[in-house]
Amino acid sequence: MTSPDDDTDGRPRVTVRCQDNVSVGVTFCDRFSFDADSVHYAVELRAPGLIARVNEVVAWIWDSDLTTFLEALAADYRGWDGERSWQTNDRDLAVSAVFRSGGHVGLTWALRPWLQAAGGWGASVTTWLEAGEQLASLAAHVRHFLTGEQP
Repeated sequence: MTSPDDDTDGRPRVTVRCQDNVSVGVTFCDRFSFDADSVHYAVELRAPGLIARVNEVVAWIWDSDLTTFLEALAADYRGWDGERSWQTNDRDLAVSAVFRSGGHVGLTWALRPWLQAAGGWGASVTTWLEAGEQLASLAAHVRHFLTGEQP
């Protein structure tokens, strides 16, 4: 389940909730940009007993972005074998996808900021969505969040 919504300041945000457990989710929020080459945003993971946030994930216009990855998954709604994965250029956000019988996709969202620094940390959650409409809706909402284009 995906919901585009605005926070209390009216800024766009997208929340993805697991259809199996709605207390597990991922939120994209606090988008900003310094220039025409990149978009910066925060990603927050939530699950019972867990709240993890990276404040500055960067999407570069020249890079294969998250939207392209999600759209390709949605286009393969009949399924695939194995795991597909994507990560930001800085590797602080990674997503892996698996298809299970019944037409559902498990998206594991992993945050790993400061991979090379002492004291680095990592956290992940898995959201399960329908391979068809729910995944296509997520791709459209993430595209809107990152680019400002209407879904």
